[in-house]
Amino acid sequence: MDRTLGDSTDPIVRLRGGDRGALAELFDRHRDRLRRMVELRLDPRLRARLDPSDVVQEAFLDVDRDLDAYLAEPVLPPLLWLRLHVGRRLTTLHRQHLGTRMRDARLEISLYQGALPEASSAALASMLLGRQTSPTQAALRAERLLRVQEALNGLDPIDREVLALRHFEQLGRAETAQVLGITLAAAAKRYFRALQRLKDALATPPGGWEGL
Repeated sequence: MDRTLGDSTDPIVRLRGGDRGALAELFDRHRDRLRRMVELRLDPRLRARLDPSDVVQEAFLDVDRDLDAYLAEPVLPPLLWLRLHVGRRLTTLHRQHLGTRMRDARLEISLYQGALPEASSAALASMLLGRQTSPTQAALRAERLLRVQEALNGLDPIDREVLALRHFEQLGRAETAQVLGITLAAAAKRYFRALQRLKDALATPPGGWEGL
């Protein structure tokens, strides 16, 4: 295989070669996961005012401004670098719109130099259950939603965050550990423990449970 040809498709390689247009390609490659991250963490009071896609797009400007510094010293993998900027943009918007009404900063999960709003149990529960639209399904979903949210509220905040990172943002074990600043073994232990606790809490939900 021609390694030069293979490398030419890598946006990071092209960015280092001076092709700034590759940044948009890199960003688009991870856009869906970045949007899910915002959906999980956007304060419910702002859902009518802020669209997750717009938050992600605003963060692209921050990414573009930071590109040269990142290429000179790429401390983080590309996805986590993008995620860091999206998280910072979301935190800034929370502060702008909510000010002192933000959730206690102690409840936020540390993310390198800053803090990222934690994934809410309501958003996690909604994503776990998916969409059910018929009247019967909607009623059942509402009952399940409360049960799942109650179970999630019983988890440690960092365990909820591990579920969010692994289950919905689809980060790998090493990426999850790096985001949370814990060891790989600790991240794996917390993930499986959180899954087990959630399954135990939902062992006999109304209508059965097949979500996990």
